[in-house]
Amino acid sequence: MTKLILILMAVLAAAAAQPAIAADTVYVMRHLQKAEGTDPPLSAEGAANAEALAARLANSGIKAIFATPTARAMQTGEPLAKALGLAVTPYDPRDPAALVKAASRMNGAVLIVGHSNTVPDIVARFGGTPVALGEQDYGTVFVVKPGIAQVGQIVLKAAP
Repeated sequence: MTKLILILMAVLAAAAAQPAIAADTVYVMRHLQKAEGTDPPLSAEGAANAEALAARLANSGIKAIFATPTARAMQTGEPLAKALGLAVTPYDPRDPAALVKAASRMNGAVLIVGHSNTVPDIVARFGGTPVALGEQDYGTVFVVKPGIAQVGQIVLKAAP
């Protein structure tokens, strides 16, 4: 009986360590290709890839789109948001726990647009195995399914 109680306590502790996630799929990506300057917008290539992202994820059941408040991150999510009749919700990249809490409340899929230095942590916070993301890596969308550690990938490339 004591052994059963200990096992039950271990299971409950593990469940408490993971956020309760209503979202069935979490798509996490770095913003797309950017122009130069302070708070740069997307480049022409980035804008084309944002349209490709919208086409690729239009039927993915996305119910919310979160992006840091930078021009490039917001513009990455805007074509998809427009196609789905959603708004892009800004989040503070310095408070990933608040992002996880907000995204975890969503029923359906969510898209999160971050940066090269935030995407790996966000993937891990949703239970995915660690991912590597280089400074020149644009267009990789990591697909995290709560409860499944293996992370899928979608690679976007606009038509030439």
